[in-house]
Amino acid sequence: MRIVIAGGHGQIALRLERLLADRGDRPAGIIRRPEQADDLVAAGAEPLLLDLEAAAPPELARLLEGADAVVFAAGAGPGSGAARKLTVDRDAAVLLADAAVLAGVRRYVMVSGIGADAQARYPSDEVFETYLRAKGAADDAVRARTALDWTVLRPGRLTDGPGTGLVRLAPSVSRGSVDRQDVAAVLAGLLHEPGTAGQTLELVAGNATVAEAVAAVAGHG
Repeated sequence: MRIVIAGGHGQIALRLERLLADRGDRPAGIIRRPEQADDLVAAGAEPLLLDLEAAAPPELARLLEGADAVVFAAGAGPGSGAARKLTVDRDAAVLLADAAVLAGVRRYVMVSGIGADAQARYPSDEVFETYLRAKGAADDAVRARTALDWTVLRPGRLTDGPGTGLVRLAPSVSRGSVDRQDVAAVLAGLLHEPGTAGQTLELVAGNATVAEAVAAVAGHG
């Protein structure tokens, strides 16, 4: 499969690109800065240069031609203010959906987060509230597009361990953490499992292997 990942230099994206390349897929990552290209090549991915905060859908759609799936893994990052939560976490996700429809790419996998909700309330942290609302609005926009076979993945608190390969994946799970490596492995599984389309799934560390967890939500377990 040719899989184009928005936010191609992100921590989850680089892990996902390695996993996809290792199993024979053809990952490509959208990056904003040319100096990031070498890291993608090292991960086995094709770098695609485009600023998602400045691009129009037809421009992005040209990069998606021939793709079998897209993944939205971009994020403004923890050091950014509220404004970029909207332009990246919300608007860039909607841009990718619009471009995928134009390019005829049906499969869209969204990296969201537990707690994402367009009406979220988090009075103690205005920026985090904006982030939750931005992610929730993006999820809603993608799920509203009937031309897409979407899956929304909502990981818990992200950690940087080596990954355990053991997860809990379901429409609703207890709050918890999950390694970025395990998130990448689940994304790789979802991309090859069309039976997970139309589902919003939460993800934390658990006791099922990634393969078992993905098969279960796809109706094979």
